[in-house]
Amino acid sequence: MATNMRGLTQFIADIRGARVRELEEKRINKEMANIRKRFKDGNLDGYQKKKYVAKVIFTYILGYKVDVGHMEAVNLISSSKYSEKQIGYLAVTLLMHENSDFLRLVVNSIRKDLNDNNEISNCLALHAIANVGGTEMAEALAEDVHRLLISPTSPSVVRKKAALTLLRLYRKHPDVIPAAEWALRIISIMDDMDLGVVICVTSLVMAMAQDHLDAYAVCYQKAVDRLYRLVIQHEFKAEYAYYRVPSPWLQVKLLRLLQYYPPSDDTTIRNVMHEVLQTVMNNCAEPSKNVQHNNAQHAILFEAISLAIHLDTNSPLVSTAAVLLARFISSKETNVRYLGLDTMAHLAARTDNLGAIKKHQATIILSLRDKDISVRRRALDLLYSMCDTDNSELIVGELLRYLKIADYGLREEMVLKIAILTEKYASTYKWYVDTILELLSAAGDHVGEEVWYRVVQIVTNTEDLQAYAAKVVFEYLRSPSSHESLVKVGGYILGEYGHLIANEPGYSPMDQFQVLHSKSQFCVAPTRSLLLSTYLKWVNVFPEIKPQLVNVFERYRHVLDVDLQQRACEFYALTSRPDDDELLQNICEEIPPFPPRESALLGRLKVKHGDKETTLDREATRKVSTKPTLLEINGNGTAAPNDATDIANSLMGLEITASPSSIVTPSASQNLSSQAPATLAEMGLPRLTVSPNVERWFDKLLHSTEGVLYEDVQIQIGIKSRYHGHLGQIAVYMGNKISVPLTSFTATLHVDEPEALSVTFAKIAPSIISPRTQTQQLMQVECKKPFTKPPILSVSFLAGSHQTIAVRLPIVLTKFVEHVKLGQADFFERWRLIGGPPREAQNVFPIGLDESGHIDREKQRQVVSGFCLNVLEGIDPNPNNVVAAGILHMAVDGKVGCLMRLEPNREARLCRITVRSTSEDVAAEVQRLIQKPLSTDSQS
Repeated sequence: MATNMRGLTQFIADIRGARVRELEEKRINKEMANIRKRFKDGNLDGYQKKKYVAKVIFTYILGYKVDVGHMEAVNLISSSKYSEKQIGYLAVTLLMHENSDFLRLVVNSIRKDLNDNNEISNCLALHAIANVGGTEMAEALAEDVHRLLISPTSPSVVRKKAALTLLRLYRKHPDVIPAAEWALRIISIMDDMDLGVVICVTSLVMAMAQDHLDAYAVCYQKAVDRLYRLVIQHEFKAEYAYYRVPSPWLQVKLLRLLQYYPPSDDTTIRNVMHEVLQTVMNNCAEPSKNVQHNNAQHAILFEAISLAIHLDTNSPLVSTAAVLLARFISSKETNVRYLGLDTMAHLAARTDNLGAIKKHQATIILSLRDKDISVRRRALDLLYSMCDTDNSELIVGELLRYLKIADYGLREEMVLKIAILTEKYASTYKWYVDTILELLSAAGDHVGEEVWYRVVQIVTNTEDLQAYAAKVVFEYLRSPSSHESLVKVGGYILGEYGHLIANEPGYSPMDQFQVLHSKSQFCVAPTRSLLLSTYLKWVNVFPEIKPQLVNVFERYRHVLDVDLQQRACEFYALTSRPDDDELLQNICEEIPPFPPRESALLGRLKVKHGDKETTLDREATRKVSTKPTLLEINGNGTAAPNDATDIANSLMGLEITASPSSIVTPSASQNLSSQAPATLAEMGLPRLTVSPNVERWFDKLLHSTEGVLYEDVQIQIGIKSRYHGHLGQIAVYMGNKISVPLTSFTATLHVDEPEALSVTFAKIAPSIISPRTQTQQLMQVECKKPFTKPPILSVSFLAGSHQTIAVRLPIVLTKFVEHVKLGQADFFERWRLIGGPPREAQNVFPIGLDESGHIDREKQRQVVSGFCLNVLEGIDPNPNNVVAAGILHMAVDGKVGCLMRLEPNREARLCRITVRSTSEDVAAEVQRLIQKPLSTDSQS
């Protein structure tokens, strides 16, 4: 650029050659005057505009105020030449602020560059948006930036810049960006093959997920899958290996993103996370000689340890982490010591078992004397977190000894934490009083009001402690110098309870008065006001020193401080009234116990550290999965350990079909079952209508074990299932029917009644389905209690555009029913024992006749048998009736019997169905399920 613009080169040389500031200003003023004249005259070509605007930019960079060139910069942005467009964008980003009126003139030019097929123009426009980032620009161009980000034709460099630009806009104007609406499309880019794009998008997802946790919940599975591919499968290009560590920046971001969400209930995801975290910790077991390699590994390790603590503090991973952290807190490197202490403090604050940390208590205490103040702060935090009833006296004693030589910046926080630990873990009240008074004596300047308030509250509420506290505080006041906070405590306690020790040698009323009053001359007015109240109390209980006390009141009547003067006048008047002891006694009654309340010290600590609290510090609700390991059921009904190969073999057999009669053409990019429950709104999925084939396929699969669940021109979803007792296994086949791959493929499950039904994938779905191929996913199912709502399978993928399909899985209560054989006498005896409502569910519904005009009894038997009830022949006196029985198996509620009678009426074309069960919920649900495929209304 400099060689092409000789005038700019000469201008810069003249500025650099100016020996004094006056010469520099003279040269700049001359040049600015020339530029103004040139711009005013007009008729400049693109090269001249570029040259003069470059001079204006250079002048601005030097720190001079410029008021020309704005309009010319706007014109340069519209130029077709890169060098002119670049100078125009540079001037816009430097010379204009986000509220500048000129920005309205460049919005259309920026939009044109965003829509250009030239990636250089895209990048220049994105740079300008990110650097300026005003509200108007965000509102006008956010959609275009988002389109560039999600477009499959955008180059990687453009997608990276688009993600970071959107992140900048979201951080500055979060209300303008519809983050929740864009969630699924943005998350899908986390499967991109370019790790640079993934890093940028992950940063964007982290920012948006903090404000929209539910909408971005799918990112949890994406993050786990990407970590597994990076750490376990080593799926990355060589340029993304930093000193043999695969993309440490991305790993750290993904590990931190997972901490935004509570631990997953999905066993598969938990197992994958355990394997990833174990591998990360094993990689750091032996330090490398390469410093950069160690730094990268340590960055990942500390974030992995934080995630392990977040997932489960009692897991073996946390025990392994404690061993590694013990090595780090003894490291020679300051940064490593700092991180080790910080992470160990986080562990101590979350875990219930402090044994592993207490082993290194001596090392942690030595860290209080580290040469780096940041390390000393972290050691203080760790000692605070690891303190309990067993080591409280040792830790508090060490903190008190260190307090006397600690940095002034640390003392206030140390005092607060010592006071909290002393109160929280005090073995005896006497130890508490001794410690707090020593604290007041050692660091009174750093003791807040809350500390001595709390001492007074505890002494007042503990009768056995009052005499001891009065004696100890009196001894502290005898020292030559006592801090004002100690004088306040002494004034209150001696005023209320000094009479309890007045008869002991050395603690007479006069001794107490002399010691306390000798400190008053060094105290500020509020403290002396408190001491006057103490003296009034003593007038009531120590009449022998009343003259001395009244004399003090009389002298304070003439001080300049208004509060002191008013108190002294009032107290003097009270003590001078003849024969009015009863009034004085009522006024000076002992203060009653304080009501129970939360310690103000904890509130003070929270306020002090309020600026450090982040999403990662929040205690997520722990949900411990109680699901047993699903056992593979072999043919004879006995349980054996699950074997993935055997399951896959036994559930194989579905093939992709593409018959035109079964194709569903979606009306939009997202396709949902027309009968999907309202919970889809909670999943962030819209409710759209598709072909009624989806409903018929679902109904058919309710009483069959395999078939198509969903199909359109792009994808086919089929299932094959088997059940035994309260457990089930389902193979879901997802086939790609088109000639391009389905990328960013994600399959998630949503269960409305998790306490009654458990459905989980055996492994994470692959992120890509190749053209014309099929992938299989195994699901494990467990019935715990009666349920009514089938789970929902949500599948999302990229095929030109982002698409989401949500369909109900044919998992209903009758799938867990087992055949049972009953004779006529046994059946009707149980029928009578169960009785009528509420254990009976009955309904009358219309039925159709076959071609010959008869009731299709064979179809009725097939449907009833398909719902896993055993059709009993020769039981009912009417041969047209269908009688069936079964036993429902549930993990929590156990076994429940179920009996059914189907009574058709040919003349009325009606049928009555009656189901009786020991559980009214089971009876109602079984009756509803069986009636639907038999009813002519449902069939129509």
